[in-house]
Amino acid sequence: MTATDRSIELVQAAAQAAADKLAHDIVAYDVSDVLSITDAFLLASAPNDRQVKSIVDEIEERLSKELDAKPVRREGDREARWVLLDYVDIVVHVQHSEERVFYALERLWKDCPELELPEDAVATRGKAAEHARQKEAEEAAEPGGGWR
Repeated sequence: MTATDRSIELVQAAAQAAADKLAHDIVAYDVSDVLSITDAFLLASAPNDRQVKSIVDEIEERLSKELDAKPVRREGDREARWVLLDYVDIVVHVQHSEERVFYALERLWKDCPELELPEDAVATRGKAAEHARQKEAEEAAEPGGGWR
C-alpha cells in the first residue's frame, strides 16, 4: 500500500507552508506500509520555540484554507518544543532543533520511502546544521566567548 493522492497533496501543501516560514530540514516519509493509523509523516524543525509555533500556525492555516483540512488532534502547543498535528491521513511533526536531534525520528522511518516535496522544502535540507555552526561562531566571537 502506498500513500493516497490526498495524503500526498496534504504533505506537499504542509511542506510548502513550513518552507515559507523558514523551517529547517523538511522531510516526509510514506509510512503506509508499516503503520495502519496514517499514510505519511512530515518532519520539520526550527531553532526556537517562536518559530516552531509560527510554522505550525502556517501549516494549519494553509491546509484549512487550501484543502479544507483541519487536524483532529494538536499536541505540544504549550511548550512549542515538539508540536504534532494529526490530520489522520498525515501526521506533521514540527520540532525544536534540539528535540529533532535528540529524538531522531528519521532513524525510525529511514526504511520508509521518502515522499517528493516542493523545491522550497527540499532546499531546507542541512539548514539546521548551518544554523548551529553560525550560532557557535557568533557565541565564540562574543567578548569572553572564546576568542582569546
